[in-house]
Amino acid sequence: MLNDTHQASLRSWVDSANDADCEFPIQNLPYGAFRKKGSCDNHQIGVAIGEQILPVASLLGLTDLSAIAREAAAACDSPTLNRLMALGPSHWSVLRQALSQGLRQGSPHQALLAPSLVPTTEAEFAVPAQIGDFTDMYTSLDHALNVGRLFRPDNPLMPNFKWLPCGYHARVSSIGVSGQRFLRPKGQVMPAGESAPIVTATRRLDYELELAIWIGTGNPLGEPIGLDQASQHVFGLGLLNDWSARDIQAWEYQPLGPLLSKNFATTVSPWVVTMEALKPFLSAWHRESADPQPVPYLESTLNRERGAIDIGLEAWLHTAAMAGEGKPPHRLSKTNFRHNYWTIAQMVAHHTINGCNLCVGDLIGSGTQSGPGPGESGALIELTQGGKRPVTLPGGEERTFLADGDTVILRARAERAGFRSIGFGDCAGTVLPARG
Repeated sequence: MLNDTHQASLRSWVDSANDADCEFPIQNLPYGAFRKKGSCDNHQIGVAIGEQILPVASLLGLTDLSAIAREAAAACDSPTLNRLMALGPSHWSVLRQALSQGLRQGSPHQALLAPSLVPTTEAEFAVPAQIGDFTDMYTSLDHALNVGRLFRPDNPLMPNFKWLPCGYHARVSSIGVSGQRFLRPKGQVMPAGESAPIVTATRRLDYELELAIWIGTGNPLGEPIGLDQASQHVFGLGLLNDWSARDIQAWEYQPLGPLLSKNFATTVSPWVVTMEALKPFLSAWHRESADPQPVPYLESTLNRERGAIDIGLEAWLHTAAMAGEGKPPHRLSKTNFRHNYWTIAQMVAHHTINGCNLCVGDLIGSGTQSGPGPGESGALIELTQGGKRPVTLPGGEERTFLADGDTVILRARAERAGFRSIGFGDCAGTVLPARG
């Protein structure tokens, strides 16, 4: 499954990619849609390498590029990743190999590619793919238990949770890239002890620490994707913040689920880390023997052996006061995707078991990621136990839920002994005051 693009000894002629703490070494090469800051140019597809971005279409100037790599590079002469995603895994892999060889230390192509580099600080980004549909999942057992105990102490877990990956159809139009700034949403809220709701700005605004699962090739309507074939349909992963208005959500979510409490904003990271780059970090997935074991379409030896992914996840908070005083963000939580109750392959297989057709560029949110230990909760509603225990920040500020001017930053890093660790870049969003 691994090839020479994963070798820890590889170094790049882009010096910043060789720093020990670099998120984007040559072993990563994530894709994003960018243009020069302040320009009116169309976005184009680039790969992050150290503190630089290489426009992928610059490979077309290489005379020794294979036909498949040339077709894949040409697909990146586009404002979104969709054309590359549609080509499928063989093209993705060949293009990664060509990029790796071109950016390696000693590459004969350095002189041709170097003038095309754009410093990351001089770039601005767009959502990396044109998204047709967005599904948000609910797949972390620890998150489900933590939230469930707040509302149903004696029966925190819904009976279907351990049998299937839960999810709901979400909104595409309000998805923005890292740096998104959005207005505090308004909606109906039912105050405690009252008999009629009021319309007000949410007082319980929350973040959710999630992974973005980007679909590459889709499936025909009526033809489910098998569990062991799911990885061939997933292009890569990013970070996703599923902002949530908890007081609006509490009133509206029964009987059909969230609507206004979720559809006002969703933030994704600009970079998509490919599934091939993540292969060294695949790990065994297990289900406790006392729990229900997966039904046949959600069970396989391959999924047991390599279904989980070791990705460290963090949520940070930077308040307006902290920014004004020049203080750094404060980390609220740290967890790992390997704790997730359901794997990415199981999410894809379940999503399509009824014949649902996923399409190129579709987005699946992993659901809030929480772990079993203290400080591993992926949302404020868990960290503050529903607002009962405020989080105290280094400067003395307290938060039960988010305040206007707060910026939430999600971060992730995949690490394993013997391999270069790779990062995902920041996924940041800022809360603005409600209108009116």
